[in-house]
Amino acid sequence: MSGTAAERDPRVGVSASGREQILSRIRAAVAGAPDVEITRAYRTSSDPAGAVELFAERVADYRAVVHVVEAGEVAGAIAAALERRAPARLVVPDGLPEEWARAVRSAVGARAADAGAEPGPGAAAIVRDEPVLSAAELDAADGVITGCALGIAETGTIVLDAGPGQGRRALTLVPDYHLCVVRADQIVAGVPEAVGRLDPARPLTWISGPSATSDIELNRVEGVHGPRTLEVVIVR
Repeated sequence: MSGTAAERDPRVGVSASGREQILSRIRAAVAGAPDVEITRAYRTSSDPAGAVELFAERVADYRAVVHVVEAGEVAGAIAAALERRAPARLVVPDGLPEEWARAVRSAVGARAADAGAEPGPGAAAIVRDEPVLSAAELDAADGVITGCALGIAETGTIVLDAGPGQGRRALTLVPDYHLCVVRADQIVAGVPEAVGRLDPARPLTWISGPSATSDIELNRVEGVHGPRTLEVVIVR
């Protein structure tokens, strides 16, 4: 067999030659053109008033469970959430603020005591990601608690960047329950403000409500691509 791939297969020839023609015309058209600085004047909000309330409203719109508390109430809100959810195995990442960690130990420890404090199936336990948990071990966990990098009021989005108290991405994608604490000073008005504050070199996870997807008949299925339940404690 002789000839080029284009000659042997007309479809390849049309595609390849057409692409080259388009690129050649583009190169010829811009040859010698000066570089142009593109001004990206994205709309931003200079008025942060009401950001906490809007964020809480938008997060709730996604069917997440939302609590807005004062700074002195965050530990109690965490403990109450865990007592209601009653996870048997809760993943706790490194760097979680000590006040939150104490609330976790109190809630999980109380359940362990109720169970007789004997290790085994159904016994409450705090799970650390050290050594690194396998996918199977994460799948066996009932939930995870984290902080976040920031929240976006306009879209009700929580962004994680694997910083202290957040852990690696898999920790918040595999367990079925995610309890996330968001401080008021981490909430920005919109996406442009968020992008300006985030480090693009970090592994960013953008969370807008519990995991949910729909098939062509619009049957909603939750928990396919992440936690089925998202509970958010917003601290004023």
